[in-house]
Amino acid sequence: MRVVIQRVKEASVAVDGEICGKIGPGLLVLAGFEEADTAADLDWMAGKIVRSRIFSDADGVMNCSVQEVGGGILAVSQFTLYASLKKGNRPSWSRAARGDISQPLFERFVAKLALELGRPVATGIFGADMQVSLLNDGPVTLTVDSRNPD
Repeated sequence: MRVVIQRVKEASVAVDGEICGKIGPGLLVLAGFEEADTAADLDWMAGKIVRSRIFSDADGVMNCSVQEVGGGILAVSQFTLYASLKKGNRPSWSRAARGDISQPLFERFVAKLALELGRPVATGIFGADMQVSLLNDGPVTLTVDSRNPD
């Protein structure tokens, strides 16, 4: 499992011009899955995201988690995180899990995020052509891979 985490002032996702997910301050999480991902990957990633101390404390030091600051999470499935450009100029998606595998993984991941966070997590619509809008805060953008947790 691979994610891109962006600390945001606000973020939303729209499908066909209709906003289907929206948060104020918090985290935009773009999530990609491969067929080898397991429940352990989902558990580890959800915990890592919710507990990462990437929000400023009273002294301006990144020392608080999204949970501690009462922030929201907007999760968007993004198979392109497993794109490869090793051969030629057209991306290969061979490592990305097929939709019938990645959709249940994404749904379980969102449920685990909500459980860790203690409140609902906003999402886009799986498989849809989505337009994601955000106001990055910092900017703070992190990438995390469950197969390479260092």
